[in-house]
Amino acid sequence: MNVLLINGSPHKNGCTFTALSEIAGALETQGIETRIFHIGTKAIRGCIACGQCDETGYCACSGDIVNECIDRIKKADGIVVGSPVYYASPNGALLALLDRTFYASGDAFACKPATAVVSCRRGGAASAFDALNKYFTISNMPVVSSQYWNEVHGNTPEEVRQDLEGLQVMRTLGRNMAWLLKCIDAARETVPYPEREAIRHRTNFIR
Repeated sequence: MNVLLINGSPHKNGCTFTALSEIAGALETQGIETRIFHIGTKAIRGCIACGQCDETGYCACSGDIVNECIDRIKKADGIVVGSPVYYASPNGALLALLDRTFYASGDAFACKPATAVVSCRRGGAASAFDALNKYFTISNMPVVSSQYWNEVHGNTPEEVRQDLEGLQVMRTLGRNMAWLLKCIDAARETVPYPEREAIRHRTNFIR
């Protein structure tokens, strides 16, 4: 089993990475392989609502990492999405990535355990955390919880390492993710995945 951890910060080894590394360490002690995928600093364009992904399951806008991200999530058994907090919201580049990734291929991620973590200096964590979780709850993905909201505090990686409660939340999150993955694996032969209705209804309120 393996978990993909998406580092949605422009800083490869910054505060978000510090939080994700704590989760990865806890997962690995439980025998779960991990890989941290850094979104980098190159431009990630927003969705242009062209609709071509309806036919292919991939974004028609090539040239960035979105389709690579789709493939990585498809190959993973679970995912963790981490982001710094900017103006009480996740990093805009990460949101552009997730908008296109989940719009193009969200149905393929159903039943994969997922969770989000955020890193902030002081405030705004709750609303950023909420925004990230919505990608999972609209995609039939079980959301993994911890003993408190999944956030760490600090302005530098060194300060984050002083947030003992935040780091404990990350380790608990990793162990809970490992437990759920093992439960799903153990039940694979006896408990089928939830049946999906053949027709998906969409109700528009303006006729």
